[in-house]
Amino acid sequence: MATLCVNIDHIATLRQARRGVEPDPVLAVGIVEDAGSTGITVHLREDRRHIQDRDVELIRQVVRGHLNLEMASTREIVDRAIELMPDISTLVPEKREEVTTEGGLDVVGQYQQVSEATTRLKDAGISVSLFIDPVPAQIEAAVRCGATEVEFHTGTYCNARTAIERQKQLETLIEACELARSVGLIVNAGHGLNYHNVLPVAAIEGMRELNIGHSIMSRAIFIGLAPAVTEMARLVELATTAPERFRSRP
Repeated sequence: MATLCVNIDHIATLRQARRGVEPDPVLAVGIVEDAGSTGITVHLREDRRHIQDRDVELIRQVVRGHLNLEMASTREIVDRAIELMPDISTLVPEKREEVTTEGGLDVVGQYQQVSEATTRLKDAGISVSLFIDPVPAQIEAAVRCGATEVEFHTGTYCNARTAIERQKQLETLIEACELARSVGLIVNAGHGLNYHNVLPVAAIEGMRELNIGHSIMSRAIFIGLAPAVTEMARLVELATTAPERFRSRP
């Protein structure tokens, strides 16, 4: 059964626009969890454009569910993650010039670096997830790296312009989920999911968790943070309790 984990990066994005102290993402943790999130996701980027080290330190202390730290596989960030000790580290690609993560991590092409980062994190007692595109080669490389989880990049599905293309991308996600589960990986998904497209992804058999941030924060501007999280959590729950209604309706 899929659950919702909320990414609160963009609360920090708003704060950093003024380099001030508000809004404080740490204050969002309790609100978000009480509203239906199973945990908190934050991305500690190398350029520290939104979430700061201090944010993660404080969130680690107050989160009641699990803390998922999105991060690059560089030595510096891995060192910092081991100090911070999140429950899960999700390795993602990073480019300084990108606005947001543009695609999945190329585990095949960066195998040595990703494998070394995965080993160090696991040795420290941190579960490791790899943010990858839903393709067999990347899934197989994730297994070889020793990852315990994957998070499938759903951007291509979310950006599809036609119903036919959305259905095609949904089927790709379903097949990737089946393959990942068959080789022992826990399956999550995220990127671009919103209130209009989340149901078919949440309904995929074996999907454990959806990481969603931007659409929830956008909705929160108009109706408040707690109601925005609750709305999304209810959609995810609906999809998992009646999956046959949504698996073929992207």
